[in-house]
Amino acid sequence: MPAITNHLPTEELQALDAAHHMHPFTANRELGDKGVRVITRANGVMLYDSEGNEVIDGMSGLWNVNIGYGREELAEVAARQMRELPYYNTFFQTTHVPAIALAAKLNELSPETMNGVFFASGGSEANDTNIRMVRTFWELKRKPNKKIFISRRNAYHGSSVGSGSLGGMAAMHAQGGLPIPGIHHIGQPNWWSEGGDKTPEQFGLDCALELEQAIRELGEDNIAAFIAEPIQGAGGVIVPPSTYWPEIQNICDAHDILFIADEVITGFGRTGNWFGSETMDIYPDIITFAKGVSSGYQPIGGSLVSEELTVLLGESEFQHGYTYSGHPVAAAVALENLRIMEEENIIGHVRDVAGPYLKQKWEALTDHPLVGEASIVGLMASIALTPNKENRAAFASDPGTVGLICRERSFANNLIMRHVGDRMVIAPPLVITTEEIDMMMERIWKTLDETESFLKTNDLLKSRA
Repeated sequence: MPAITNHLPTEELQALDAAHHMHPFTANRELGDKGVRVITRANGVMLYDSEGNEVIDGMSGLWNVNIGYGREELAEVAARQMRELPYYNTFFQTTHVPAIALAAKLNELSPETMNGVFFASGGSEANDTNIRMVRTFWELKRKPNKKIFISRRNAYHGSSVGSGSLGGMAAMHAQGGLPIPGIHHIGQPNWWSEGGDKTPEQFGLDCALELEQAIRELGEDNIAAFIAEPIQGAGGVIVPPSTYWPEIQNICDAHDILFIADEVITGFGRTGNWFGSETMDIYPDIITFAKGVSSGYQPIGGSLVSEELTVLLGESEFQHGYTYSGHPVAAAVALENLRIMEEENIIGHVRDVAGPYLKQKWEALTDHPLVGEASIVGLMASIALTPNKENRAAFASDPGTVGLICRERSFANNLIMRHVGDRMVIAPPLVITTEEIDMMMERIWKTLDETESFLKTNDLLKSRA
């Protein structure tokens, strides 16, 4: 059977999609009435839709297509592995070569405190694994009361019941009975929106001390772990003040609390190092990974686990696992992706070329009347939109109204740029060139100008009282 191609007119594809396809994080009836954009192919940093438009993918898919689209090597590896061993599990005292090789490679690339790897199909599954793994670890340490996880408001750790509870997004918690018991949320280090009159440094320290306060309230003997992204991704690319992470690390170390770094977004080069933990100089006990490990070409994720946890958990049977843990095709593709990243020095490109170049261009966006803050680390960045940058004012309209307007203008200008509330976010493929950055920035400036014009015309440039 030939590959499925754009064999129908766009309108018919849209109608079929509206009739049968339930999209994630979407009001599906509204989307059906509007009509989806049908992506038919991609290459490098560019997407192409059913109408022939060339679109810059400023979000790397969902933060994950790190080496860009169209890499034939990954397709060839997948086909070869499917012919040789398309599937086998790692239950029942068996294994296979791709899982062995990928686990060893991940151990080589990860911080030296890591040792074990527990595979999953993505970040949500991996964070569900972490809940059970951490609680099992403390039971084996004869501290069974240590069950509570502390996380942050506006954090994203997945959308399953467990991982969605670990996250701190109010809209997700409003549906389906989340969060589950045993999870406590503290504030996020978002100085722009929540810092008030404090300096960033003081605010960062105060946010970290919220963890100390929660430990006092809940009891050190009841707390299993603190989980956080080195840089909040889906929460709006929130870069913590410089004082935040050193104090968080000190608190976790002082109170015998495990630290989980959710690196589903920040892992595999996004920040200019293999892991965001290195960039932010933090030392987790567990690292959650997914997305960039295969550049999205296959669904795979997991947990990198410290030596201490690996050894103790290995002393008994861990009653946990997934059908597709360490899937041979996904593992083989991830290995080839990591080989390409090393041989082509893609992380060096982020650190030395694309990252610094984008940083210069990105921070200049604060010259635009709508932009109050421009945050960037490596190739993940955000801007805060505001009607009055002098006092960091929020818009009078409902949160996210202006961000959505800006996003729609961005899409119209053939640039994928995401909005999180009234912040605009990008995370382009790590292979983006300086010429492509120039093209992306030109479209961003145009988008901001059009957004400002729309807000003026519709009397939306008002500050919240």
